[in-house]
Amino acid sequence: MRRLLAAAMVTMCAPTSAQALPDDFIFLRDLDPSIQQDIRYAGVNNFVGRRLAGYDAAECVVKRAVGQALAKVQQELKAQNLSLKMLDCYRPARASRDMVAWAQDGNETPAQKRYNPSFNKADLFRLGYIAERSGHSTGAAIDLTLVDLRAPVTSPPFDPNRAYGNCIASEAQRAPEASVDMGTGYDCSDAKAWTASRGISAAQRRWRDILVTTMRRQGFVNYAKEWWHFSMPGVGNKAYDFPIRR
Repeated sequence: MRRLLAAAMVTMCAPTSAQALPDDFIFLRDLDPSIQQDIRYAGVNNFVGRRLAGYDAAECVVKRAVGQALAKVQQELKAQNLSLKMLDCYRPARASRDMVAWAQDGNETPAQKRYNPSFNKADLFRLGYIAERSGHSTGAAIDLTLVDLRAPVTSPPFDPNRAYGNCIASEAQRAPEASVDMGTGYDCSDAKAWTASRGISAAQRRWRDILVTTMRRQGFVNYAKEWWHFSMPGVGNKAYDFPIRR
């Protein structure tokens, strides 16, 4: 009886469980904790310069089929001493609305301009870099990069007060990514960030090819204007707006 009572007390005192997710969404960390995460819109290291609405936790949430495919990609990459790093996963619809409001507010700081050095942020929608209705909100689209597990960890933390070079500058001048050099920073709205861009080095091309080829083998499709953006056709069509919590 005492054992049963003690067990009941432990259960009552246990911390609350993680957020309940709808319609076959999962936390990627629960499926494969070896996949690194740096969810940019949950902090200030992004083109808006602040946390976006709905990102109450820096967690990658995806549809289960997407997560299972990412786990297979990760297993293949591990054999090459590489790892995926997730930069954005499910995006609440309210976050996309937040982006729209930001793009139309008429203000653009030098820090924000780093992400679109060749044009104004008001042109991001017209040029196809931001969508009012994002595939991320279905749980079937993700943004990600590669980490070389053999490389020494020397990347300093992001400093929001530092005047970094723009997203097409050399790796040493750009904001730190703590990942391989893909030729541009993440969320860079520029032709150099197009996956097939010829304006990058042979080494940068090799990293992009590894990422695209490995992701393609598991059914992912790359968006041609963003080397980091992939989606899985047929997995999700409905957009969601639940906040990300943990």
